Amino acid sequence: MLPKDLIKKIKKIHIKSGRMVNTMMAGQYRSVFRGSGIEFEEVREYSPGDEVKNIDWKVSARLGRPFIKLYREERELIIMLLVDMSSSNSFGTTGNIKKEIAAEIASILAFNAVKNNDKVGLILFTDRVEKYIPPKKGSAHVWRVIKEIFAFEPEHMGTNIKSAVSYFGRVCRKKTTAFLISDFLCTDYLHQLKVASKKHELISILLSDPGEFHLPGAGIFYMEDLESGELLCLDASDDKTKKDFEVIKKKEYAKTLDALKSADIDCVEINTSSEAAESLMKYFRYREKRIR
Repeated sequence: MLPKDLIKKIKKIHIKSGRMVNTMMAGQYRSVFRGSGIEFEEVREYSPGDEVKNIDWKVSARLGRPFIKLYREERELIIMLLVDMSSSNSFGTTGNIKKEIAAEIASILAFNAVKNNDKVGLILFTDRVEKYIPPKKGSAHVWRVIKEIFAFEPEHMGTNIKSAVSYFGRVCRKKTTAFLISDFLCTDYLHQLKVASKKHELISILLSDPGEFHLPGAGIFYMEDLESGELLCLDASDDKTKKDFEVIKKKEYAKTLDALKSADIDCVEINTSSEAAESLMKYFRYREKRIR
């Protein structure tokens, strides 16, 4: 049994996400994610008026008379959510932690998918893939996805995006739209992103917290790396220390953005002080303008 406070949180996100999808986001998701286009269905004998460009020349040559290829529109999408469950996502200074924002983002995307009769699946990862839920349809499945993100207790603390994306590529043979939700506090994932994006539609969602970019007001304190457990002693009363810290953190963040850009995948920036739904809507509008 889940604790009552956790069930309350899950229900709150479930209700909030459902309302967002039914009101603010109605139609936006469908207009920008349209499935993989058309797929081959069968061949039939050529009839006057058929498009010459659709003639299957190999079949026609073999049978001695013209045949054309028939296609059907493929509307159904597969949405895969890759959610980083490493220890750094338990950080937050705004009343929300990154893991809760990730759950809200995932639930909004899952609700959109189910509302449009698409399948949605889930990969939870740390420095290895810890749980995989195959894509399915239905509101009950959305509930399970949200519950898993909130209630899941990872066995490991680190982050390995390369491993998660590689696993995604193995389990998703068909073209898939994947949202990679992480704070990207690791390295050596760029090549794997490029490989995956050649076959799939890969979208990154970069999580952050304002407290990651500056030190507290004053005093000597210890900072703990939530993934490695390493401690760092800093003097927040020293102006140079504070400034150097901010410069380093901003450079690291900019480097992550550059890496995602070089992989030629979209990046949605969301921090714990912002509204996840608004950031997603802004991205949907941007995509809609781009594909017109």
